[in-house]
Amino acid sequence: MFQISTIKKTIVHIRTWTKFSILIILAAFLMIGAISYIYKPIYSVSLHGEFIGYSENKSKLQQRINEYIEKGNGGNIAFVEVNELPEYKLCFLKKEVPTNDEEIFNKIVEKGQAYYKYYAICISNEEKAYVSTFEQAEQVVNELKNKDSNNKNELSIIEKYETEAKELATVEKCVADLYEKKVVVQSSYTIAATGMNTSSKKIDLGISLIRPVSGTVTSRFGARWGRSHKGIDIGAPKGTAIKAAAAGTVTLVQYGYGGGYGNHVIISHGNGVETLYGHCTTLNVKVGQKVSQGQVIATVGSTGNSTGNHLHLEIRVNGVAQNPQNYLY
Repeated sequence: MFQISTIKKTIVHIRTWTKFSILIILAAFLMIGAISYIYKPIYSVSLHGEFIGYSENKSKLQQRINEYIEKGNGGNIAFVEVNELPEYKLCFLKKEVPTNDEEIFNKIVEKGQAYYKYYAICISNEEKAYVSTFEQAEQVVNELKNKDSNNKNELSIIEKYETEAKELATVEKCVADLYEKKVVVQSSYTIAATGMNTSSKKIDLGISLIRPVSGTVTSRFGARWGRSHKGIDIGAPKGTAIKAAAAGTVTLVQYGYGGGYGNHVIISHGNGVETLYGHCTTLNVKVGQKVSQGQVIATVGSTGNSTGNHLHLEIRVNGVAQNPQNYLY
């Protein structure tokens, strides 16, 4: 009898707990239904720890941000650098609370830094024109070579990534602007096919020059190792200050191999006169900067196609290399 009574009590307890559990589950469903009717799941979005709004679709918003970082908003933008991405936190808010994905997106990208990709067409390593694709740049170079442009051997293409957009030109305009007729022999001096004045006569530069560095000339202007050496080399210890030979405007500052020049600077002195300073260790100026005669613009090094520390100095007039020793050293 005792065992039957115990079993009955157990069954009663089970029924009671079952009913109680069902009531709890029903209450939970009712509460969830009530919450769903009034509230909705939403993401609180913050940037740099500061609340910036609500988003109902975290994945869609983040995908839009990622696409903007990868492609920008079109044009020649290669990518956009965004300092910090947003943080998301799931919460429940009343359904009437508005979301502001557009405002959130604008706040995140407004301080992003866009990098533009384009191709520079260079003459003697100096950027002359810009196009949007490598195919266009290659077409410009090929057309100039087909036209036997005088500068055809000085042409090169550089892929550029910059924070400032350049004015891009059409292939036709680039060819028209960069084409140069063959230079013929003139009575005052002789132009070689390599774009060099090979005569001993010098032309009037219209400016006075000073020596950029003190040192010994280790290689002279003219034929060297079966090739044309368009400047002179002045040996000096690494780190020796290089001074501007004359006042002017910096038109090129290039790091790296630089077509053999290594780290180098080009300064325009007006009237087509330029000076080039090659194989530097450090470069102390920037493009567009005005420099005075004697101002330190770089230091001696052995970058690029170089076998020792020295300054490679070139003097050009309308793109034609002149013998620096007709003016200096």
